[in-house]
Amino acid sequence: MSLPVTMPDALIEGDSVRLTDAMARARAHAPFLAHLLDREPDLARGFTQGQLPDPALLWGEADGLPVAQSLRLARRRLALVVAIGDLAGAFDLTAVTGALSRFADHALDRAIRTAIAERAPGAEPAGFAALALGKQGSFELNYSSDIDPILIFDPDTLPRRPREEPAEAAVRIGRRVIELLQARDADGYVLRVDLRLRPSPEVTPIVLPVEAAISHYESAALAWERAAFIRARAAAGDLALGKRFLAAVQPFVWRRALDFGAIREIRAISARIRDHHVEGQALGPGYDLKRGRGGIREVEFFAQIHQLIHGGRVHDLRTPATRDALAALAAHGVIDPAEAGSLADAYTLARTIEHRVQMIDDRQTHTLPMGAALDGAARLHGLPDGDALVALLAPHVARVERIYAALEPDQAPGLAADPAGLVPELQASGFSEDAARRAVERITHWRSRAYPALRSAAAQTALEAAMPGLTRGFAQAADPAAAVLRLDRILARLPSAINFFRLLEAQPPLAMLLGTILSHAPLLADALGARPELFDALIDASALDPVGNVDALAASMMPRDADAPYEVVLDHVRRVVGEQRFALGVQIIAHAADPLAVAAGYARVAEAAIGVIARETIAIFARAHGRVPGSELVILALGRLGGGALTPASDLDLIYLFTGDHQAESDGAKPLGAVHYYNRLAQRLTAALSVPTPAGTLYEVDTRLRPSGGDGPLVVSMAGFERYQREAAWTWEHMALARARPVFGSAEARAEAQRIIDTVLRGARPVRDLVADAVKMRGDMALHKPPSGPLDVKLLPGGLVDLEFTVHLTQLRHGTGLNPDLRQAIDALVAQSLLPPTLARAHDVLTRLLVITRLVAPDGVEPGAATQMLMAAAMGLDDWLALVALLDATRQNVARGWAHASAQAAIEGT
Repeated sequence: MSLPVTMPDALIEGDSVRLTDAMARARAHAPFLAHLLDREPDLARGFTQGQLPDPALLWGEADGLPVAQSLRLARRRLALVVAIGDLAGAFDLTAVTGALSRFADHALDRAIRTAIAERAPGAEPAGFAALALGKQGSFELNYSSDIDPILIFDPDTLPRRPREEPAEAAVRIGRRVIELLQARDADGYVLRVDLRLRPSPEVTPIVLPVEAAISHYESAALAWERAAFIRARAAAGDLALGKRFLAAVQPFVWRRALDFGAIREIRAISARIRDHHVEGQALGPGYDLKRGRGGIREVEFFAQIHQLIHGGRVHDLRTPATRDALAALAAHGVIDPAEAGSLADAYTLARTIEHRVQMIDDRQTHTLPMGAALDGAARLHGLPDGDALVALLAPHVARVERIYAALEPDQAPGLAADPAGLVPELQASGFSEDAARRAVERITHWRSRAYPALRSAAAQTALEAAMPGLTRGFAQAADPAAAVLRLDRILARLPSAINFFRLLEAQPPLAMLLGTILSHAPLLADALGARPELFDALIDASALDPVGNVDALAASMMPRDADAPYEVVLDHVRRVVGEQRFALGVQIIAHAADPLAVAAGYARVAEAAIGVIARETIAIFARAHGRVPGSELVILALGRLGGGALTPASDLDLIYLFTGDHQAESDGAKPLGAVHYYNRLAQRLTAALSVPTPAGTLYEVDTRLRPSGGDGPLVVSMAGFERYQREAAWTWEHMALARARPVFGSAEARAEAQRIIDTVLRGARPVRDLVADAVKMRGDMALHKPPSGPLDVKLLPGGLVDLEFTVHLTQLRHGTGLNPDLRQAIDALVAQSLLPPTLARAHDVLTRLLVITRLVAPDGVEPGAATQMLMAAAMGLDDWLALVALLDATRQNVARGWAHASAQAAIEGT
């Protein structure tokens, strides 16, 4: 049947010469397109006049014809317009695949609506949805492709006839949808439909109940199904139902802790495809553009493998389209940008040539023709012959094959099974004889399945596969025996070790990093033992980048579900904070960042966590008690957090304040007076920040710096805080105030708190004997809290405490240099000749050492020789002796500075 075509108002700018040339090539080399040109004379005539209709306006929904016939004619016209536009260069690959995919969505949706309306006239297509997978899901549909939907239904909302079971109605609707799309007549067909991507297609109905489908993907799905759902979307029917299903299975697709066994299975799929389609593997006549070596599927698998590895943590990588995925992976540093460009170019060319061979006879083929037919396909593309087409493809195919092959790791031989043979093998890799013997004891223990995590056959297989790379990595660590012993402690606590070993096998450089962590950093080793999934974060190169600003960190700490329950939010914050603190510690161990920058990163992480948890706690508290009108909570950070430089083991020194009238009352269902309200709120907030949970502990919180210390209320009003600081606070409290800054509250409330701090520090406070108070405090501290060892750079004479006392005494005496950032305060005081310039360098040396020692020598005792070298390198020094000399010189400078500041103040009588 042929109906006249009214040219739509929206025409794509066409070139009549190029369109006419495209028509000539189509008539000469593509029988299917020649047939369409004959059946659609109006379109053909328009092409000669430079008229190329917008494909979206050819769907024919308002043509008054039966649905199936309307869709078949629409598909025929679309096929012709897209092909001629493609051959003429008016449509690029994105436009071609997008037009075909959007029509498939439209046709599928119209078929669903029709099938439901036939059984329940007037009913909306509620309770029945089609999920687009494969190339339809990513808007990359082939010129002559089938579609691979999964059909789901909701038995509670599906329209059906009286006394009809929902499952039976859903299957009947599904069969009618397929019939409308696949039935052929003289006008052709609409779409080929393949439903085999649903779970267990040989035994399951063609339409699945939504809850049963969710249950399958949560509990029994295979690795290839995860890869398939990278490109899934709700395409037709009840879109809300489809989106609800996809949201439910997101954790199945995008896992934070990746099972590298899944990646191995996807690689195995690729190998099986090569074996099954062995005839089309080599480029030339008969080459399989999709499944051959260096073909389309290898580009897709390359992108999907990296998406599965990193997409659980980086949401931007979850893009379904292959070329978009490659660009996103390159932008995030996951793959080489040059390789991403090569793969995208190869994909574009291979898909374009694939379309050419499909246009010839409207066949779902991916194979280059043989003989004269190959010359015809080449000429359809505008090339002289088949040899030119093969030559055009050759460099792209070779590049894809090389890049994809690099994903397959070389299979290292396993370690010797006999312990006697294992000792020399480990020595050959770099272990000393003693370290090798001690390591063999542990390896033999692991092989005996001594720990629950190692008892299954799968765990033993993963262990043996990872062991060669693991021992090579540990051999390069400074203390291999210590690393093996700490790994043993981790394995003893793990519920399962399979994924841990698979990660190490798949990422060999991480084995050396793991050895370094376990050799030197007990704090990180303990964190890893409690949460082995922390190590997964290190597969991203970005793990060694500086952490973001406070706002960006806070955004990452909020679950994507804006309605997540309070406990879910808290656990998410704990997980993100744990990951960030672990990664920051690794940056020091790996010499990837200046410890000063790491200290600032620790502080930003803490400030972001305070903000997120405070907002969530306030919101949940307000549900029961409302809010106090004209009032809000304000949080001051003091100590190292106030100064914006935490260590891996720092607690949080906080003061809670509230604004407004202390006699006011909250407006909720269970009203509370303002003082009672904010004290109970602060108790909940402190507990949220500090109570251990299975997701981890955030911080120890110290609120003893509040007015009247432990004897005073947990929260005081802003007015009460100002009155206390002006009239009753002691010198030590004013020294602590010099490191205070507001970290939570509105801009107005923070500004008011800062005004109070600045006013008090500039002199609006009781007259005290600053020198006597400061000297006595420092003496008491030295008596009651002596240094823990020769590396306790905080408490040693001439250490950080002496430096802080020097700075704060000078700030209080002169009312200047009032910056909570200790280094910036020193710079300001040096600029006014109030402190010697040597103290700026002293600050940097001592702060770097404090951060490093808290990580690798938390007891303050000199570590072993290997860790000494790591500490020296982290300080930018050649060896341990240079570090010791630098520390001694720095302490002398600080001691002189403290002695001078206290003596000068005494002389001047202040």
